[in-house]
Amino acid sequence: MTLTLADFTFTCEGTCPHTQARAGYFVTPHGGIPTPCFMPVGTLANVKTLTPAQLKETGAHIILSNTYHLHLQPGEDIIQAAGGLHRFMGWSGPILTDSGGFQVFSLSAIRQINEEGVTFRSPLDGRIIHFTPELSIQIQNALGADVIMAFDECPPYPASPEEVEAAVRRTTQWLKRCVEAHRRSDQALFGIVQGGVYPELRRRAVEEVCRLDLPGYAIGGVSVGEPVEFMHAVVRQTAPLLPADRPRYLMGVGTYAEMRAAVAAGVDLFDCVIPTRYARHGTVISRGKRWNIKNAEHRRSLDPIDPDCPCYTCRHFSRAYLCHLIRAQEILGYTLLSIHNITELMRYTQKMRQAILEGQFHEHWDPWS
Repeated sequence: MTLTLADFTFTCEGTCPHTQARAGYFVTPHGGIPTPCFMPVGTLANVKTLTPAQLKETGAHIILSNTYHLHLQPGEDIIQAAGGLHRFMGWSGPILTDSGGFQVFSLSAIRQINEEGVTFRSPLDGRIIHFTPELSIQIQNALGADVIMAFDECPPYPASPEEVEAAVRRTTQWLKRCVEAHRRSDQALFGIVQGGVYPELRRRAVEEVCRLDLPGYAIGGVSVGEPVEFMHAVVRQTAPLLPADRPRYLMGVGTYAEMRAAVAAGVDLFDCVIPTRYARHGTVISRGKRWNIKNAEHRRSLDPIDPDCPCYTCRHFSRAYLCHLIRAQEILGYTLLSIHNITELMRYTQKMRQAILEGQFHEHWDPWS
């Protein structure tokens, strides 16, 4: 299949004169995405504890779901019969689906990798599943997300140069098979750059992936156990090598410092489970810091989390009420903290975007100061 960019355009609207940071606009069939942009994770066709209406109110533009998990349950055939993932989950905005490649990394105890793909036993019913690049694309074509990811091998940290080089080679070959298997021109297939912490392997991976002239590119294989300074170095070295006229996506990263450093290197999109996972543990993300709402100091506080935050939670509820809900393990508490935490990260990326457009962004810029 010949891919077309007719429905997928990326426009750079502003750049930082001191860094590689850029403010862009990525158009998809289900709407535009102002970048830099954080993507909440909805692994199983839902962002945990939130309705689509609540999610939209956080300012979310695009969300991520997972091919591997949706294949296991409920199955892509059911979702396709429902009219695709957008209709199935009631989300009208853009969706990105991960390929299942990260499970090659995370399921290391129950899987085997060869040139054909990955074989593993389903954790749900024990059946043997042969996950190949072709199957990953077939599932994603059925799901109908706007952006789909190529099937890749994500090597762990630490890994030897020989192991990482094998993963880069396999990822390149799998990408070519993904391109051949792709059947829908209304879905943008992104390639993934692997290479571990080795600059030459990263450079080689960029060259090989970019030869296929895809609608967008991702930096994978970070936040897999490596020291944070290694992650920053990889992103600084890799992002500027990717085409300037296509969106750049850093996979699995969603903390303040890591997003800020990545934006300074020229990254546009991020995803992470942090905001909802933190919420389920009572952790609040606010103004560059994180703290636990269950702490005794909040039990009698009638203040909101942040009086300047426009989210539903901060407009209506006190810290004392949220402390009570989380201590009592009430589901509403998880919902309200998730609303705030996602809103916080959306505001953070929006503030970076505005700073770039106004010529005020630099790597050590702090939106909360």
